Amino acid sequence: MEDEKPRARIVAAALRLLEEGGADVVSTRAVSTAAGVQAPTIYRLFGDKQGLLDAVAAQGFAAYTASKSAGEPHPDPVEELRRSWDEHVAMGLAHPALYELMYARTRPGSPAMEAAAAVLAKRIGRIAEAGRLRVPEERAVALVRAVGEGTTLTLLATPEEHRDPQLAATAREAVIAAITTDAPALASPGPVPAASALRAALPEVDALSPAEAAMLREWLDRITGAQ
Repeated sequence: MEDEKPRARIVAAALRLLEEGGADVVSTRAVSTAAGVQAPTIYRLFGDKQGLLDAVAAQGFAAYTASKSAGEPHPDPVEELRRSWDEHVAMGLAHPALYELMYARTRPGSPAMEAAAAVLAKRIGRIAEAGRLRVPEERAVALVRAVGEGTTLTLLATPEEHRDPQLAATAREAVIAAITTDAPALASPGPVPAASALRAALPEVDALSPAEAAMLREWLDRITGAQ
């Protein structure tokens, strides 16, 4: 398309300015100069500065989601979540301005943010399928997001010389202990892990009608949401 090349050049220039000096230096004038375009081009393609920042955040989420989806998953889904947590924090510390834009200044419910959340939901689903999730999947996803993003933003708001090097690991292990069990449901009595495992596997069950599957899903949600 006609606008693809200038659009990509503008987003790349805005991202470069963001990484070098933070969101405050990403003005339409600075970006138009860095990208070699006229300011009206930015308004035509992005509407305003916020639209441009949204596009930069979307590119950040797209790159992050692609990196999270690459490679073979760890055979232990809980260890995979642990590794994913560490990578998330490391990305934030390596790209503080971009991380803050993505997780503190992006409009809630943006497609790019939801795509990143879907990757996390898939990881939580693997834990549920293994019978090792002790809370509903939605709660587990929300808890990991809230604590993981909050921890990273807290570290970024703290001068580097005053950061607690164990904060991220301590928060990670607290969340993992809260949402997972040490052993699969069949080796550990209790209905919640077993219900979580069945709930996660429901999309692969074709022996039930849609109405029956919906009813079973409701029952399983009641069980997993009981604690």
